[in-house]
Amino acid sequence: MRVLWWRCLLAAASGVAAALAFPPYAVWWLLPIATAGLVVATPTADLTRPRRAVASVGLAFGLAFCGVLLSWIRVVGPDVAVGLTILEGVFFVLVVLGLRWVRVLPLWPLWSAAVWVGVDLLRSEVPWGGLPWGSLAFATAGTPWAEAMPRVGTAGTGFLVALTGTTLGWLALEWWPAGGRRRVVSVLAPIGVLAVTVPAVTVPWTTTETKATTVRIAAVQGDVPGEGLEAFAERRAVLDNHVRETHLLADRVSAGSTPRPDLVLWPENSTDIDPFEDGTVFADIQNAVDAVDVPVLVGAMVTGPGPHDVENRGIVWSPASADRPGPGDYYAKRHPVPFGEYIPMRDQLATYFRRLDQIPRDMVPGTRSGALQVGGTTLGDVICFEVAYDDLVHDVVRQGARVLVVQTNNATYMGTGQIEQQFAIARLRALETDRYVAVVATNGVSGLIAPTGEVLRRLPVREPGTWEADVPELTAITPAVRAGDAIAWGLAGVALLTALAGAVVRRRRPAASGRGRAVAPHHPDETERERVGSER
Repeated sequence: MRVLWWRCLLAAASGVAAALAFPPYAVWWLLPIATAGLVVATPTADLTRPRRAVASVGLAFGLAFCGVLLSWIRVVGPDVAVGLTILEGVFFVLVVLGLRWVRVLPLWPLWSAAVWVGVDLLRSEVPWGGLPWGSLAFATAGTPWAEAMPRVGTAGTGFLVALTGTTLGWLALEWWPAGGRRRVVSVLAPIGVLAVTVPAVTVPWTTTETKATTVRIAAVQGDVPGEGLEAFAERRAVLDNHVRETHLLADRVSAGSTPRPDLVLWPENSTDIDPFEDGTVFADIQNAVDAVDVPVLVGAMVTGPGPHDVENRGIVWSPASADRPGPGDYYAKRHPVPFGEYIPMRDQLATYFRRLDQIPRDMVPGTRSGALQVGGTTLGDVICFEVAYDDLVHDVVRQGARVLVVQTNNATYMGTGQIEQQFAIARLRALETDRYVAVVATNGVSGLIAPTGEVLRRLPVREPGTWEADVPELTAITPAVRAGDAIAWGLAGVALLTALAGAVVRRRRPAASGRGRAVAPHHPDETERERVGSER
């Protein structure tokens, strides 16, 4: 039992360390150490109760990691925080199971890294569309690993991070107990990792476009008066703030103090009141658009198609001077957040959880990508958490988006790590897609990110304001976008095949002959049976 306890403690400490590698802490070098820690903590002996050991170590890591990383969800409620932490933490039992199975194979650090990517992919798909938050690549903004994003995307970058960590774990397990020949292998192992990683992270991706045209963008952050779940209690005030800031922009343009933009961006939920049902809201938006006299991408909540449904839209709203003034083309959010924007299995769960009544309407997903024609260019619109989903971002780039836009409302999570985590993902998307990324939020973080991941504009949080910039329109398709999900599914396939192969080998080979088995401390007065019993 005592050996299992130290494994669980090591796994929990590694989980906390992994979470601290993500924003807002961003101690990125902890991530490979945390990965190595879980490798060392993984039980590999032929245990009497292996399922119990695997579950204990996996849960220790997963609950610690998700509890710290997703602590921002506590603003919704402590029960939600506990539920989400458990739901996401359970996936790491699969990580430990995979690490245990592949340990008996040659070159097991490679297969172990693939296991991490495979489980990250599973978490991003299930349940209810998944939650990619916490994928290894999302901790790499501003690090050398991020340079691999345009070539291999989030899955390949996550694999390189995991491979660094699993190789460290290999060294920890193999160096001291190994003989001379195996020590040579242990020295060559990190050299092999460097040979794979260095070219991917040191040679910058360079676009073939040398003379890109530019589009002038203004992004309005109107600010939100409330806090937490009450952030949008004054829904009309939120709209009024964005209308006012747009009129101030129009005044500066009229005075000649700033050039007229080609388009203006408003954030998600810039109007939480349906402009098609409230004539005064429609008129206020139209007046603001007419004042600035360019198209405005308006974030609006729109009722329908059913009586208890709602759509989260980015609407292209044209001025009176346009051929077709008023609301036109739109993008409806394709990936609503379960239990935040809609309630799965509402009829069954509402009987037991009355708090679900706080979300009386279900957001229905859109059916098309967010590639929109606005102000003479093609914008690729994704809304809030959608920036974390590979397929949604890749879709708009493949359909011609020259600039990416992230419309977001983070008002509920102000004062937590969520807003910095999401902004870091936007930085990585700029690298991955070789596009400028315009982030526009209700009250932060709003900014402009270059394809290098550099932040060019950033507004203070919780303050109204507008950033303006001439943004190059880029069209090159990076290898990561061209490959799409193939890298992630390919690595997941490798993980599955090697894990199954390891399980077969483990069943056929006596535990004592397993090359990858962790060597426990030897006690002369302890029988082999007692040692194995202590591993439980």
